Amino acid sequence: MSVNGLSTRIDHLLGPRDQQRTGTQSPFHLLGQQMQDILGNGGILKEVIQPGQGPPVPRDSSVSIHFSGFLEYSDRPFETTNHLKYPRMMKLGRDVTLYGLELGILTMRKGEFSRFLFLPEYAYGAMGCPPLIPPVATVLYEVQVLDFLDSAQVDEFYAMSSEEQNDVPLSVLLRVVDTQRSFGNRCFKQSRFEDAKDRYKQALTLLGNREVQDDEEKRSITAAQLPIYLNLSLTQLRLDRPQKALVYSHKALTIDPKNTKALFRCGQAYLELFDYEKAQDYLTMAQANKPFDVDINNLLRKLAICYTDCLNKEKELCSKMCAIFVKK
Repeated sequence: MSVNGLSTRIDHLLGPRDQQRTGTQSPFHLLGQQMQDILGNGGILKEVIQPGQGPPVPRDSSVSIHFSGFLEYSDRPFETTNHLKYPRMMKLGRDVTLYGLELGILTMRKGEFSRFLFLPEYAYGAMGCPPLIPPVATVLYEVQVLDFLDSAQVDEFYAMSSEEQNDVPLSVLLRVVDTQRSFGNRCFKQSRFEDAKDRYKQALTLLGNREVQDDEEKRSITAAQLPIYLNLSLTQLRLDRPQKALVYSHKALTIDPKNTKALFRCGQAYLELFDYEKAQDYLTMAQANKPFDVDINNLLRKLAICYTDCLNKEKELCSKMCAIFVKK
C-alpha cells in the first residue's frame, strides 16, 4: 500500500495529475474519469489497453478469456485465471455469472485486452460475496479475449428433435459439424485430448445420423468425415491408443486410399504396436506421396533404429539360449 492510501497498482494506472488529486477523490473514481461509459449510465466503464481484431464477440458464443478481478486499494486479485495456461471455454449466458463481465465481453474483439470498472449492480450487488467481496463494492476487472466461437447455431441444433435435425438444410448441419470440430481442435491444442476426442465423435455422430437425400449430399458428408477421422486418429495416438488410431486411419483410407496423413497415421500406430513391417509399408507409401516430408522421413529413420534394435535383441536372446543349451 502506498503512503497516501492508494494501492501501488492503481497508483501505476493513474497519471501524475490524478495521483496528486487522490486526497479528495477515490482511486476508482479517478480511474473511471479516463474510461469510456459503455452503457451511458456509468454502470460499466471501459478502457482498451490493447485493441483486438475482427468482429465483436457474438451473443451466446463460447469464449476463452484471461481475467483478474480487483477491489479498490488492493494489489492482489480476488480471482484470476492467469495461473492457467489454457483457460476453459465459457458459454456466455451460462458460465459467465457476473452480469457486468458478460456485457463487457460483448464489446470486445479477439486478442483485445481491456480494463473495466463495474458498479455494484453490475458486479456483486448490495450483499457482496463474503468473505472476499464486501457489500456494495465497485470492482475492477482486467480481461483479455484469447478466442471465441459462435456456438449459438450448435445450441439451437441440439435443441431440435432428431426429425427436425434431419430436415434442416445440409449447409446448416455442416456448419454445426465444423464448429464442433473447431472446439475439438482447440481442446487438442490445449492437450485436452479426451475433450477433443468427445467433440470429434459428436461431429461424426451428427453426420452419421443424417438421412442422405442424394449422391451429392452423400459426397458432402463423406468429405466432412475425412478430416474428422484424421483428427480422431491423431488424438487416439496422443492418448496412447494406437489400436483405436488404426481404426480411424483405415476409415480415412476407405474414403481416400492415397491420403498421406492417413498413411502416416497408420505407420505411426503400427510402429507403436511394434509391427515394424506394416509400419514400413505404410510409411513408404506416405513417402511416395511426399518424398521430402520431414515428419515422414524422421519416422522412417526412427523405424529403422527400432527395427535394428529389435533384431539385435533377438540375436542376443538366441545367443544366450544357445549358450545355456551347450552348457547343459
